[in-house]
Order: sequence, then structure tokens, then C-alpha cells
Amino acid sequence: MSTVPSHSRTAADIWSVADLLRGDYKRHEYGGVILPFTLMRRLDAVMAESRQPVRDKDASLANQNKHPLLVSAAGRQFYNVSKQDFSTIASDSTNQAVVAKNLRDYVNGFSPNVRAVLEAFGLDNQIGRLAGSKLLCQVIGRFTKMDLGGLSSHDMGYVFEHLIRKFAEDSNETTGEHFTPREVIELMVNLLVAPDADTVAVPGQVINVFDPACGTGGMLTAAADHLRNMNPGANVFLNGQEVNPESWAICQSEMLLRGQRGDIALGNSFSQDRFAGKRFDYMLANPPFGVEWKKVKDEVEQEAELGHAGRFGADLPRINDGSFLFLQHMISKMERVEGKGARLAIVFNGSPLFTGAAESGESNIRRWILENDWLEGIVALPDQLFYNTGISTYFWILSNRKAPVLRNKVILLDARDQWAKMRKSLGDKRKLISDAQIKHITRLYERSVDVAVSPDDPDHGKVKIFATRDFGYHRVTVERPLKQRFEITEDTLLALAEAKALARWDGRESLVEALRGAVGSVWWSKDEATAALLGIAMGAGASLPGTAALLKAVWSAVAVSDPEGEVQRDRSGSPLPDPDLRDYENVPLDEDIEAYFVREVTPHVADAWIDREKTKVGYEIPFTRHFYVYTPPRPLAEIDAELRDLEAQIQKLLGEVTA
Repeated sequence: MSTVPSHSRTAADIWSVADLLRGDYKRHEYGGVILPFTLMRRLDAVMAESRQPVRDKDASLANQNKHPLLVSAAGRQFYNVSKQDFSTIASDSTNQAVVAKNLRDYVNGFSPNVRAVLEAFGLDNQIGRLAGSKLLCQVIGRFTKMDLGGLSSHDMGYVFEHLIRKFAEDSNETTGEHFTPREVIELMVNLLVAPDADTVAVPGQVINVFDPACGTGGMLTAAADHLRNMNPGANVFLNGQEVNPESWAICQSEMLLRGQRGDIALGNSFSQDRFAGKRFDYMLANPPFGVEWKKVKDEVEQEAELGHAGRFGADLPRINDGSFLFLQHMISKMERVEGKGARLAIVFNGSPLFTGAAESGESNIRRWILENDWLEGIVALPDQLFYNTGISTYFWILSNRKAPVLRNKVILLDARDQWAKMRKSLGDKRKLISDAQIKHITRLYERSVDVAVSPDDPDHGKVKIFATRDFGYHRVTVERPLKQRFEITEDTLLALAEAKALARWDGRESLVEALRGAVGSVWWSKDEATAALLGIAMGAGASLPGTAALLKAVWSAVAVSDPEGEVQRDRSGSPLPDPDLRDYENVPLDEDIEAYFVREVTPHVADAWIDREKTKVGYEIPFTRHFYVYTPPRPLAEIDAELRDLEAQIQKLLGEVTA
């Protein structure tokens, strides 16, 4: 008996249709044919038992509003009233035009919700192109032979994801934009829902779930299955938004096949909020890493101008990474704590942890999240888990109803060592998280929510709990005095001759010529240099500029930074700062800045001071630093012995070559 999973065999059968398309279609175009035909064949198989009752009901109805009655006859949210099905579309003819007509009749017989899905694939254009290439009959025939009705919704989801990954690879797209590995989803849902086991199990629960970047719907369906396992009687509504029409169509069809209640909307979550004003109990997302939001810049900035009355009131991140836009969007849709409250989980790469200096957009967003005490925990995952990237990733878990013991605290859980090697790589995915490891990570996180892990626990080093303010800091600007000497060199003359600020000053050429005879002169105070320059200029019939701006350009050419030079001061007598010596210190938020400065800075640079007007507040989460384990270098004797051994081996090999 074959050990290949049924969904893998089915995906391989479907992918073989590409052999028919080769030559008439380019590789990146295969998906435009195979995906909608796979979907239609799946629907066709599922509707087999209800096909005739639906046709009979349709024939008996004369009124215009047939839809509710046909849904009832079908026993699901979709149906087809056409006299055609996959077994009849091409059975009576090999004429491509006739088959195209039959297929269009079949497509038009679907309920409106399915027709909208098929339109997202541009199916009508594909029918015409296939017929024109004399391929339509063969494609229909190949799909007719496939049994797609026997697969569970879970396995059919795998089939679609396998196909999408293949098509994305052929068109150089980012597969991670479409779906997430199932074991990653399972772990994410566990961490999201596990602390609420008692609440979810209450009879009559109505649970609203949302994913703003839902792709093919894998996260949503996994969440629904998990919630129903916890409470079979729960009323679960799944809601999502997806920008890619093909992914949206697959997700929408999956919801129809499952009879799932909720709404899957098509559109960009940043610029087209299809769920404005709605709130949800649970949210989860794996948005594309580093997604650029330049195309919707105007809409996003308009939303940001609304402040916290809009979705992006905390601040805007860099234009080339919209990760924090997704998170703010989700936070805006959290069910209010006065009701049931909400929990959300999102997958990020490492960038949102620390990117952005104090009071940058990213730092301000982190500050807003932490000061509102929404961040419950961050879980570091192994690298090489995703199909499109080998980088390390993190779950961020937020809640507006954190457990009392976690108020103003954040869990950091290091699960980077919880992985198993895959027998066969899929793209960049070389690792997976086993079922046992999923359970282990989930238990560890649940225990952390209740109480800190005991120091005697073998996993103690994997979990650390911090106060929210531990991630904050004051970024102070440390200045040192500007010390200069003044000199005339050939470089000085060249700088004066080329200074843009002096370009329109008539006296520049005469001043340069006057100073040429003073090349080599050095003065150690500005007063001495001023007197000397005036004397040189007047003696040669030249002059110094009369305006402050022009005079500044002259001093810029003459002055040279020198640690032994004179301290330059402003009109009040205070030292001027040297921009080249300017430095910054990040002082923990709850530490006295002056005490820190005296302890960490003054012993090294006694003449430094803090420019307090430039002090900023920042927030970052240096996850790796908190879990860094120092590994001492090997003893020098061991390294030397190894080098001598290598040298001996090289000499031996050279001797064999030259013998």
C-alpha cells in the first residue's frame, strides 16, 4: 500500500495537467487554469448528491428570489442549477466551441457567491483561450477523471497550498504571501486560545475570529477547528481580508465548502478596511515580511491624521515595512475589555523588535503597545520554518485582558531549539515543529501566563518575564566641546576658492591671494587668528567678509579640530559642541540619567555634558540579547595544536603531489 498522503497524490495528479498546457502557456500562467478548474471540480464532486434536488426545485420555482430556497434544497450555501456537470460538458462533442458553450452554461448556473469566486480567477478569458488552443476538451477530460470529493476540507486545503507554492515558485513570487506551514498555524492557535480554555468551553459561546491577511484561509480554518474541539457547540464566525484575488477565491470557496459562517473580503487591509467598525474576540495573521506600503501611502497617511480615532494613531513605520500597520489595524478591532476583551497573535520577523531609533515610528508604536499593557508575550521560533525565507521569526501575542499576574509584564519565550529536520526540504523550509514540541511550547507558555517558571525547572532559561518599562529607555545626546586650531595651508586656500557660500562675494579672489603668502601659519586661539587674518588681508589691500554667513565660511576653511586646541564658545560663554564627537547613550527608563552619566560617561570623557533638549524616549525589545549565552573561546594551546596538525597534513599532501 502506498504511504504517500492522499492530498499529495491528488496534488500531483492535478499538477500533471500542466503537461497539456506546456507550449501554449508559459509556466507562470499555469495557475490561472489549474486553480479555477480544481475548484470547480471540487465543487462539482461535493454537489453530486444535491444536484438533482436543486434542479428540480429550480424548475418548480417561478419567482425571482430563488436563492434562499435553492440553498435549502442544496443543504449548503452554494449550488448549481445548470443541466451540465463535469461528466456532460464534453461528453457529447469534441468541438471546442460547443464544449466552451457547455462550460460557460455550467459556470453561469452556479450561485452568485461561487460565480464571484470564479470571476476572481478571470475564468471566462481562460475558457476562450483554452478553446482557441484546442485544449479545452483535454483539460475538462483530465479533471473529470479526478475524484476530489473524497478529500476532507483539511486535505483539500493542503492540495491548494501545494499548488499555490508550485505556481509561486514558477512566477518568482513570494510563497509566504499565500500561506503558512500548518504546524506553525497549530502552535499559533494553541498559544492564542489555550489560556481561555475555561471560557471557550462555556455553552452557547459566540466567537468571532479575524485575519486581515488571510491568504487561502489556513489560519482561520485551523482556529475554527481548534475552538470547536474545545467546545463543539460554539458558534464560530470566521472573517478575513485578502489582497490577492486567487488566494481570496480559494479561501472563499473553502468557507463555502465548510458551510462556515462569516465574511471573507477582497481588498487591501491598509487602504480598504472591509470590516470598519467591527470588533473580534480572536485575531491572528502572518502578514508578508517587510511588505512595502508605498502604493497606499496617501490612504494610510490620511487614516493616520485621524489619530486614535483611526487605525494608525500610534505612528507610521518605514515605508518599506508595513508589519506594524497590520498590528495597529488588528488592535483597532479588539473586542473591548468591557465586553469579552480580545486576544491576537501575529507572525513577525526580527525587525519589529528593535528597528527604529527613539521616537521613530516603530519605536513610538512599541511604546504605545507597551504603555497600554497589551503585549502579553513574544515567542522566538526556529529558523527555516517557512517556504519563502530561512530567517528567524517570532509570535507576538497581545491581549487587552491579560491575567492579573502579568499586568505590566511581558513573557519572552525562546523556542528556537524546538524543531525537527524535514526529510525533504520545501523551498527554504528545512525544519518543522513536531506535535510533541507544539505541546511542550504550549504548556511552557501556559505556565508562564500563570506564574514564572521555577528556577529549578529544566526550561527555566527558556522563559523570562520582564516589566513593560524594562524595554524603555532615554536616548541622551552626549556632547563634547569643540576644540580648534587655526591655520593656512594649500587645502585652506582651495576650500576658500571652492566654498559655495563665497561664490558671489567679490572679495574672495583677493583674500585667497593675500593669504597665499601666509601658508604654514598656525594660531592656537581664535582672537589671535582674527587679528592675524585682518592684518594679512589689509596689508595686501584685501578684506574679510562683512556678514556673519560669509565670515562663517571663512572660519570653516581656516579652523581645524584639534584635541589640544582652544575650546570654542558661543556668545554666552558656553562651550560649543563638536558634531564629530557627538555620541548617544541609551539609559534605562527607570534609571536616573545623571547618575548613569556620572557612572558610565564622566570617567572616560570628563569634559562631556548632556544636551537635555535632545533627550528622547524609545522602546525596543532586544530578544536575542536577553537569551545570549556566553561561549568562552577555546584555549590558545588547543588552537595552536590544531593549526600545527593542519600544517602537517598540508605538507604531507604537498609532498605527495611533488613526489
